[in-house]
Amino acid sequence: MTPSDFSDTETSRNLLILYATETGNAQSAADSIARQCRRIAFQCRVMSTDAYSLPDLVSEDLIIFVVSTTGSGLEPRSMTSMWNMLLRANLPEDLFEDLPFAVFGLGDTAYEKFCWPAKKLSRRMSSLGAIEICERGEGDEQHPLGIDGALQPWVSKLLDILLQLSPLPPGVDIIPVNDVPQPRVMLKESLRSTLDREQDALESDIRYHLATVKKNERITAADWFQDVRHLEFSFEDDTNYSPGDIAVIYPIASRTDVESFLDEMELSDIADDAFRIEQIMSDQSLPDHLPEVTTLRTLFSRYVDFNAVPTRSFFQFLRYFTTDDLEKEKLDEFLSPEGADELYEYCHRVRRTIREVLVEFRHVKIPKDYIFDVFPPMRARHFSIASSVKIHPREIQLCVAMVKYRTKLKIPRKGVCTSYLSVLKPSDTLRMGIQRGFIRLPPDDSTPVICIGPGTGVAPMRSIIEERVFGGSGSNTLYFGCRSAIKDQHYGSEWKSYVDQQQITYRAAFSRDAPEGVKRTYVQDLITEDAEQIWRLIGEGGAWVYISGSSNKMPGAVKEALAHAIEIHGGHSSTDAKKYLEEMAKEGRLIEECWS
Repeated sequence: MTPSDFSDTETSRNLLILYATETGNAQSAADSIARQCRRIAFQCRVMSTDAYSLPDLVSEDLIIFVVSTTGSGLEPRSMTSMWNMLLRANLPEDLFEDLPFAVFGLGDTAYEKFCWPAKKLSRRMSSLGAIEICERGEGDEQHPLGIDGALQPWVSKLLDILLQLSPLPPGVDIIPVNDVPQPRVMLKESLRSTLDREQDALESDIRYHLATVKKNERITAADWFQDVRHLEFSFEDDTNYSPGDIAVIYPIASRTDVESFLDEMELSDIADDAFRIEQIMSDQSLPDHLPEVTTLRTLFSRYVDFNAVPTRSFFQFLRYFTTDDLEKEKLDEFLSPEGADELYEYCHRVRRTIREVLVEFRHVKIPKDYIFDVFPPMRARHFSIASSVKIHPREIQLCVAMVKYRTKLKIPRKGVCTSYLSVLKPSDTLRMGIQRGFIRLPPDDSTPVICIGPGTGVAPMRSIIEERVFGGSGSNTLYFGCRSAIKDQHYGSEWKSYVDQQQITYRAAFSRDAPEGVKRTYVQDLITEDAEQIWRLIGEGGAWVYISGSSNKMPGAVKEALAHAIEIHGGHSSTDAKKYLEEMAKEGRLIEECWS
């Protein structure tokens, strides 16, 4: 449908932007869309799908959906209620008759089902009578500019369509893109004494529980290149979670890093001054659990992230706030369509951080009121729980790889959250949330399970196996992969103990232990070797299959090996073998918990 189809009616200038996010990227995209729509005098409301009253959808004038993808093409958890409501079979076909809407999806083409929730939502809304006014946008994390590579051109197209649907009122002009937008907040001086009365919002959030560190142990060899930790946390109250559930942790930036950053930004003298935050742009989000009164030191420690790789909008704000002509020229190049490749080479390819960019663009002076516009929020990090609450009551265990690497500029990097976790000592405390995962166990403990979890992908598999062993099930097969049997075989002694007690079948691939010149072995190779047994478990035993780990080539290779077993020993054609796996996924018997 085109804007001309709405010629008989004038579209309202009220616009609802609903986002569904796991890591915060869709929320940032929704904020960006709202800022641009404000330039053409649209009044936007930006809300998470789980905070919106779903019955009100039918009463909206215009909706923009911004939807991320998680797992193997699943919708974010915050969208599940809305999606289940839209899927109800008794909904009339004209429920959203002529309701204008648009969808922007966020995904990663490293995954097989790229932007799947956005595609399904687009089709479902259309089937219920809504009118898609703008071709669906699909942002790809693999694009040189990330999501921005598709978001910026899509928003430009959206604005043109919105102006056709609802021309500007008389006397109102489009706000030029180079005009500095209003800040989200105003920071007003406050008395230092008010800080003492400020309650930590995270502590009062009932979804987060006080966790005490019991153990923080390195489980890779001391001389191994990768530091992987086994962490144990205890709780005073009962904790309820299931295999596959997620621990949610808000990191705190290193005190040394924060101090250095404040010095570089010439903010040390005022870093501990108290100020009150007043939100003035309601169509823009703010970091979770943000206090009303705080200091710059606290903000850069807990609420905004100066170590993130910046997006394109960050460079637009630098352009607003630099006073140097050479910097303006360089920023104009970065922001031009012709400069996209140069921006990629300067920033994204080498993983240059916000902090490093600001050091180089030394004439940029960011007004304090724009802190939340320039710096992204410090996002919570999600970790698969590696334990069963039935074996470890009032306890959560994690298996976490410490993020350390060197960029193409040879600059060492450390993950903000894993650095925070790495220095935790027994008796230290933090707040931890628990989020429902996508993994479900068979209702019958006698049903076989096949767990495939190389590297730290073994975390949820350990949770599954502990739960199953506790329930008396011995039909458990684990495929684990790492580089070295003696250097990084996570929980190897536990698996051996289970094998000795005939509680699991354990198959491990050690890709770097073979002699030089011998083909490396990965988990998918072991599955191919075991094809006959795999089919016996899946085809005859009705086994459930779980895949967890990095989303690079592993999940696809594993599914190819499974399909090979179904084809060769199940007597299916190659096409039917793939359909067999698809049916398993639809039935919930094939579950992926992978990440990029």
